[in-house]
Amino acid sequence: MDDIIAKGNARKSVTKTEPGKCWYIPHHGVYHPNKPGKIRVVFDLSAEYKGTSLNKELLPGPDLTNQIIGVLLRFREEKVGVMGDIEAMFHQVKVPDHHCSFLKFLWWENSDTTKEVIEYEMTAHVFGGSSSPSCSNFALRKTAKDNEEIYGKNVTRILERNFYVDDMLKSFSTAEEAIIVIQKVKELCSNGGFNLTKFISNDEVVLSSIPDLNRRVNVRNEELVIGCLPEDNALGVKWNTDKDTLGFTICFADKPSTRRGLLSTLCSVYDPLGLGAPFLLKGRQIVQHLCQSNLKWDDKIDEISAHEWLKWKMTY
Repeated sequence: MDDIIAKGNARKSVTKTEPGKCWYIPHHGVYHPNKPGKIRVVFDLSAEYKGTSLNKELLPGPDLTNQIIGVLLRFREEKVGVMGDIEAMFHQVKVPDHHCSFLKFLWWENSDTTKEVIEYEMTAHVFGGSSSPSCSNFALRKTAKDNEEIYGKNVTRILERNFYVDDMLKSFSTAEEAIIVIQKVKELCSNGGFNLTKFISNDEVVLSSIPDLNRRVNVRNEELVIGCLPEDNALGVKWNTDKDTLGFTICFADKPSTRRGLLSTLCSVYDPLGLGAPFLLKGRQIVQHLCQSNLKWDDKIDEISAHEWLKWKMTY
């Protein structure tokens, strides 16, 4: 919370509150299971009071987010792939002063819990707000449009077609092209107040050209080993940067041998491009057979189906 306030994304409440034009947002901390010690502040704009919430009253705006399948397919057009993301994208897009009264919250001054809580208010868009994606995407596209004469259409189109919210996925025919264009895209984003960082690539030359602090943690200098690049997520899809292949994971652990358990296992696969369809087909056929046999959700499956399911799992 201190970081949010220090960066100017929140401030002590200074907005005059008019009747019916004020809202207080509850918040809590969330820990990421794969990032020990790191906590994210989550503002709950869906929390209801007297049957309504801030998200219910906000206009979501037009859907300006690119289709995830389109972004992934364009990412696979050329042989040199580069990913990056905008740091705290929503917080870089400010809210008009007269709307800050709807984004009030309570916190201790200087985070001193021995003191009384006071009113603060967000000055930027909040993750979880129904209007935040549209406003942030509009700001990114406006940045591209305002700088088109400086950087050219080939660069500004990356902001329009190769971003999924704050994630950039772009491919190039050569490492040399990637190095030049990525630098221009980073400068272009900076002109709009966006910090494009956390880069990763399947090309060691491209990675080596990017300053250490602008790379993802798992490809910093001390960990960058030629021919042994790490696996990363490309919009939820597993990207093996060393082999330059896309894949997926499937969770078999702690699932009961029931129709519900089998379906839960299949649904654990995130595969928007359908790359795993040949492998998943057999598992889906087994579940389809159980549905046709009128087996209840939590009944144990028969021995034949259990054997087929185990055999299918062993192929993974």
